[in-house]
Amino acid sequence: MTLQAIKYNEGVLTIIDQLQLPYVEQFIEIKTSEQAWHAIKAMQVRGAPAIAIVAALALASELHQLIADGGLSSVADEVRVFIVEKLEYLVSSRPTAVNLGDAARKLELVVSQSATHDGSTGHGVAVAFIKAAEAMLLKDVQDNKQIGEHGAKWIMANAVTAGEGKATVLTHCNTGSLATSGYGTALGVIRSLSSMNSLRHAYCTETRPYNQGSRLTAFELVHDGLPSTLITDSMAAALLASSKASVSAIVVGADRVAANGDTANKIGTYGLAVLAKYHGVRFLVAAPLTTIDLSTKSGDEIVIEERPAVEVTRVKGPCEGNISKVGELETVRIAAEGINVWNPAFDITPATLIDGIVTEKGVMEKAADGQFHLAGLFEG
Repeated sequence: MTLQAIKYNEGVLTIIDQLQLPYVEQFIEIKTSEQAWHAIKAMQVRGAPAIAIVAALALASELHQLIADGGLSSVADEVRVFIVEKLEYLVSSRPTAVNLGDAARKLELVVSQSATHDGSTGHGVAVAFIKAAEAMLLKDVQDNKQIGEHGAKWIMANAVTAGEGKATVLTHCNTGSLATSGYGTALGVIRSLSSMNSLRHAYCTETRPYNQGSRLTAFELVHDGLPSTLITDSMAAALLASSKASVSAIVVGADRVAANGDTANKIGTYGLAVLAKYHGVRFLVAAPLTTIDLSTKSGDEIVIEERPAVEVTRVKGPCEGNISKVGELETVRIAAEGINVWNPAFDITPATLIDGIVTEKGVMEKAADGQFHLAGLFEG
């Protein structure tokens, strides 16, 4: 059974606390926008699609409670302003992930239109927001499954050596149920390969310094019982060179895809794309349309978030033999005290290194001019 990391029902939102994975599987309730902001900032929830969904549903939960308590204004425009201010606040939690800003703009449009209807009320505006946020949750899961199916079919048609019958895939960071509303993008491709009985093996990188691969992707692969192996980031070149491993494709997610196809993703993605090009391994980016930002012309315009130095100089985990006890995690210093640290959360993979961008509409490949024409995905 595929892991479900975000649970929502009639205004009650709970998320799995990713800071405690893979040691403890604990869900926490998110009742307000402020709680969501801190959960996103602290990376209790992460992954561009998941961030957007949790932010939207947290505000929906807050509105549910205000309605129940009778604390919601009856004036439509006052509720609209309240919601817009909350959305602006939530967007500030993780600026690189375009999905959050995209969701906020769409939800702002919903409440603005609702507030201008004849006879509109504060309650009506709030309900319009809640319904739109809940619809986003359902659509994200549907989109992920379509992404998985399109990506899996493309790999089998374009990346697998004739006669092999099954694919071996390497992925980076976490792009599964823990990064989305469910199923996943790049990890969704791996899940779809498995459901087609076409997955020979999956490899995941540890994804230093935050270890999303070893903590989260490995957790999901084991949870789903998929044939898989963890490698350190520095082993990727040797893996691609190995005829025994015979990697068919690398599939990664994205936090933002620029109009020309340049992609911002977890630090280390660019290096994998360079290695893939050298070794003749297909390189795919799997992302919903909400991750494509046509207003950003190229990767040069994407601002890269820098994370705290302690993520590089320290590691956190339970002591051996003490894994089952919630909250008892130890921090260990692994770097020389006083060393300077550069810790960018993302890097930019140039479009020239990407073979295809997998969306819910299909796999976009470069045109005859060698360019991605992503605007076409939004037509019709």
